Order: sequence, then structure tokens, then C-alpha cells
Amino acid sequence: MWVGLTLAVAGASGYAGGELLRLALSHPAFDIGAVTAHGSAGRTLGDQHPHLTPLADRVLEPTSSDALAGHDLVVLALPHGASGALAAGLPDEVLVLDCGADHRLTDAGSWRDYYGTEHSGAWPYGLPELVTAGGKQREVLAGARRVAVPGCNVTAVTLALAPGLAAGVVEPTDLVAVLACGTSGAGRTLKAHLTASEVMGAASPYGVGGAHRHVPEIEQNLSLAAGSPVTLSFTPTLVPMSRGILATATARLVPGADAEAVRAAWAAAYADEAFVHLLPEGRWPSTASVLGANTAHVQVAVDQRAGRVVSVVAVDNLTKGTAGAALQCANLALGLPETLGLPVAGVAP
Repeated sequence: MWVGLTLAVAGASGYAGGELLRLALSHPAFDIGAVTAHGSAGRTLGDQHPHLTPLADRVLEPTSSDALAGHDLVVLALPHGASGALAAGLPDEVLVLDCGADHRLTDAGSWRDYYGTEHSGAWPYGLPELVTAGGKQREVLAGARRVAVPGCNVTAVTLALAPGLAAGVVEPTDLVAVLACGTSGAGRTLKAHLTASEVMGAASPYGVGGAHRHVPEIEQNLSLAAGSPVTLSFTPTLVPMSRGILATATARLVPGADAEAVRAAWAAAYADEAFVHLLPEGRWPSTASVLGANTAHVQVAVDQRAGRVVSVVAVDNLTKGTAGAALQCANLALGLPETLGLPVAGVAP
């Protein structure tokens, strides 16, 4: 039987923080401790997240290292640039999971190019299912005390393409990914282009032309899978849904590879994964099917006429894309069953 481990959440008033708390309420090993925020400090969780009824009376504390210290694990659900200094003030023995971008990139130059500040250093990368040239990324997470949780778009594109690169059935130099993304991926801060009047009935691209900050992170992952550098064209599109990502990724087929070899590569990569499911042939992923679940639905096909592989992945950006991924990594780091407390069934209709 697992004993109660205390969990603190920084940034608990945001969408990712709220999702972390929703999942943590059902986790048998975790007791929820401090919940902190910045602008919402002093208000109750019920004001910010009415759906979290068991925690409605909890008061949000100001975010500080002192408020977070003394817990077994701390999850930082903060904007980029806010995690580095805060984490530095926490004891080494505390498990810290950063849902922000601060510790994902291994290359300091890429961080400066895309974020414009000094790099805080890289932590073990928290995508257990990432297929690398030497195995799976989960092998580096056991016993870790600092984990960088992946970006939500990054998770979808990585899961879509990594198996083919690792198996050598697709070329690494002509990768293309176009995503349909729900609005919650942009966070909870009020922005004019995310209001209902602007979003409903509209679809619009953003971060076009290699400008999106997830590009170097995706390339970092896919280069690990390929064992060599990759080139990627990445275009996310905002669509009128609150949650979810549907990633359509394509890559040039290696000469001599066929549809059977392609499907075999994806099937082998995800055969033993509890949270990543290669769907039966002919069934395509839908964001509705993974709503609220820590799962990714994957399908792959070969476009023979174009000589390209097409891989489609659906994830809930707040669950498998962020909060569920954090708790999945926490389970691995703490030596708990990887699936403990995490939902695998979506909510429908």
C-alpha cells in the first residue's frame, strides 16, 4: 500500500494547475498540500476552479520557495521564465516537476534564440514513451528529482513521428507537422484573440514560419529518435475547442520501405505502452476520444502517390499534454506503478 506523499502545486489557478489538482484528487499516493498562485493569491480555489469541489475552500497562497518547501513533490505550472529561480530554492531531495519550458532544452543557444533569456539548465526530459536510438526515455526518469515535463504540442508531434525515425523507415530531413489546437493551450490569461467572439467559427494559424517556441524542443526529441539532426516545418492552428490537439505529421518514405514496414515500426514502438494506442487500421484519432484521459491515439498510413508517411495523433493538451504527463513522470521517479491514479478512458460524448 502506498503512503500519503504531499504534493504542492504552484500556479494552481491556471488551467494546467487545475488539471493537476483534478488528477491528484484521484491519485491514491498523493495528499494535496500547498496550492499557490500569483495574481489570484488570497482567493479560494472554488473561485478559480468551481469543478474542484473537494478543494473549493482552499486558499491560494503567494508562490514562493518557502510555501512549496516541506513537500515530497512540487509541480510548477508556471509561465516560461518563472520556474528556474523558484526551483533553485527547493531542497535537492524534493521531486520537482516543471510544466513550463525552462528546463526542457539541452542547448542553451536554442533557449536564448527562442526565449530571449539566460538558460536555466536542462533536467531529465519527461516523455517516457519517446523512442530513442537506444531505447525509451523512461529509463532516465527512475529516481529523478528534477523532471522537465514536455510541451503539449511537442508530445503530439513527437509521438507521431519518433517511431518511424527510430526504425529508419522515414527520412529525417523533410518533416512537416500541422496541428489543430484548443484554446486552453494558450493559458488562462485574458487575450483578445482568445475571446469567444474571435474564436467561435474561426480557425487561425499562429507561430508560423518556424517561430513557435516548441520547434527546438520537437527537433531535439526527433533528433534523439533518428540519431541524427532533423528538419521540421511546424504550423499550429487555433480552432474553436477548449481542449485537445490533433497533430497531422508527414515524412518522406525511405526508398524500399513499404506500408507493412511502416505500420510495424509504430506497432513495435507502442505495443507495450499503457497510454499510447495505435488504432486499428482505418480508424482515425479524434480529440473527443481522449478528452480528460492521459492517453494518445495514433494512426499511421502511407501515401504511396506522394511517397510520404502520414501519422495522426490526438491528445488532450491538459491531460496527456501537461498534467497527466507530470503525474506519470512522478510515478516513475518515485518508484510507483507508472499508471497509478491516471485515467485511460476519455469522456464522451
